[in-house]
Amino acid sequence: MKISDKKDILDRYIHKKSLKSTAQRDNIVDTFLKTNVHISLEELLAKVRQKNPKIGYATVYRTMKLLSECGLAFERHFGDGQTRYEHLPDEDSHHDHLICTKCGKIIEFENKRIEHLQKEVADKMGFKVTTHKLELYGRCKECR
Repeated sequence: MKISDKKDILDRYIHKKSLKSTAQRDNIVDTFLKTNVHISLEELLAKVRQKNPKIGYATVYRTMKLLSECGLAFERHFGDGQTRYEHLPDEDSHHDHLICTKCGKIIEFENKRIEHLQKEVADKMGFKVTTHKLELYGRCKECR
């Protein structure tokens, strides 16, 4: 999904909630949608302050809450005490995570065999999976 499509989804959601579009919110949304990492509020705040030093933590928090509510951002908790955000994945795309317990590095991966095996197990148990997440914790190549 293109960034412009994601912005359209947010615009419709903001209109539905009778909220206003603001330059600060637009800056935060643009910055978030251009990232390709799992980003914390603090990291996002540092990036948006490069363009507008007056943006505050509460504005970033509220904007990410809006993005989460309308399904464009997903909160992730990787055991380091920080909430991180990632983008709405493409419809036919799914990824899982490898998390380094030493440096905190997060590596996304896709594996069709794992996905197939999960579906096979669920089907065998008569279970309909609607969503899932797989997080594997250990040490990355650099920290071993």
